[in-house]
Amino acid sequence: MKSRVSKMLDLKYPIFQGAMAWISEASLVAAVSEAGGLGILAAGSAPTDHIRKEIRKIKASTDKPFGVNIMLISENAEEIADLVCEEGVKVVTTGAGLPGKYMERWKENNIIVIPVVASVAMAKRLERSGADAVIAEGTEAGGHIGELTTMALVPQIVDAVSIPVIAAGGIADGRGIAAAFMLGADAVQMGTRFLSAHECIIHDNYKQKIINAKDIDTVVSGRRTGHPVRVLKNRLTKQFQDLDTSLAPLEEYEKLGQGALAKGVIEGDTAYGSLMAGQIAALVKKEQSCQDIITEIYEEAKQILSKANEIL
Repeated sequence: MKSRVSKMLDLKYPIFQGAMAWISEASLVAAVSEAGGLGILAAGSAPTDHIRKEIRKIKASTDKPFGVNIMLISENAEEIADLVCEEGVKVVTTGAGLPGKYMERWKENNIIVIPVVASVAMAKRLERSGADAVIAEGTEAGGHIGELTTMALVPQIVDAVSIPVIAAGGIADGRGIAAAFMLGADAVQMGTRFLSAHECIIHDNYKQKIINAKDIDTVVSGRRTGHPVRVLKNRLTKQFQDLDTSLAPLEEYEKLGQGALAKGVIEGDTAYGSLMAGQIAALVKKEQSCQDIITEIYEEAKQILSKANEIL
């Protein structure tokens, strides 16, 4: 699959693994990169020393390209911004803020910078500030989301910028990849599909919830806070809905959500843990290796795109 992104990053397949806090750690990242995609380590709010160790684990497991995602609202974002330079990381993706103040530093260290965006205005602004590409993430995605759907967002951003666009949100198979390329994307990013990977560290209870999910099993929590998150429905999401109904103070949301992600990912608490997942969770039917996931979706996309030529 040749694209501008494949050439820019020296990838066999223009497929990114989404950065998921507590989930996208060394084992998953290295496996995706070894399979020909771009594994992305999620720095989240983890301690800087932990991220340094994870970067070195990845390097010990693969010589293929990988990236680090930096949440710019994290208290240690400044430290992680320096760390990627110190450790020779080649690709940085960013979220929850604008990376402008770090651009010069990263460019001096030959880092390719690819921010996540949810609007045309943000994509244009980041192109002007020196971004090498952007990840256009639709509201179908798991985790923190914007409002526009992938189908609507991607072609508008493609028309608005000259840098490559990576489509994210609602993509789990070859059909999604083919559709993204038809919309003008140069690559795709998937998160939920990789939750079922053998190399993914999440608790088996969480994996089984993904594999058994139905089409209507995700919900968006926390819209009142200004930081909406798409997750699988459970008792925790019902409690968030109760806070919405009662117009509870925003501090109550923070209190309720504290530690919820660790409960789901590490402890396997599917009732009160935060189980981030995209709307395509119901398309994930089995556990596979990262290599098998990527090979399968590539072959499917190849067949679909070949059929498209027959229609014309």
